[in-house]
Amino acid sequence: MTDELSCVIVKPDGVGKAVVGKIFARLEAEGFRLTAARMVRPTPELLGGFYAEHKGKPFYEGLLKFISSGPIVVTAWRGADVIRKIRALIGSTNPAEAAAGTFRAQWGTDNRRNLIHASDSPASGLRETSFFFAPEELAPYDPMLWSRPEYAPPTPALKS
Repeated sequence: MTDELSCVIVKPDGVGKAVVGKIFARLEAEGFRLTAARMVRPTPELLGGFYAEHKGKPFYEGLLKFISSGPIVVTAWRGADVIRKIRALIGSTNPAEAAAGTFRAQWGTDNRRNLIHASDSPASGLRETSFFFAPEELAPYDPMLWSRPEYAPPTPALKS
């Protein structure tokens, strides 16, 4: 599997319902690595750039109004097949149609207040992530680096 990058945004309803930590915990439990995170209060103008592909669609104005109504948590996640796997975890756009156990089935309200956004392709993952984060803000890491012996505190000398 190819290592992919996905932009995941917890929308104002997810922040308001205090489920950001639960979402992060589930994504980490699946083996994905968080490489960037930021809480922002976006303006409709900023979101207009992010959602430009939807301009002119019936839901566009309502989407911008809702997403700019409160803080959002924008993140970048990396992992093998991360796009498909995260989309399976979040569930259908309409929470009423989402599979049991998915984020939207658990915490979503309707197809606008549906908790979370996730990239739908590797290309959108790169585009969406770069919309919110500069390359130097992405922090890939070795998850086992902390365990190396040189980072352990010194061992006290034994008294003879």
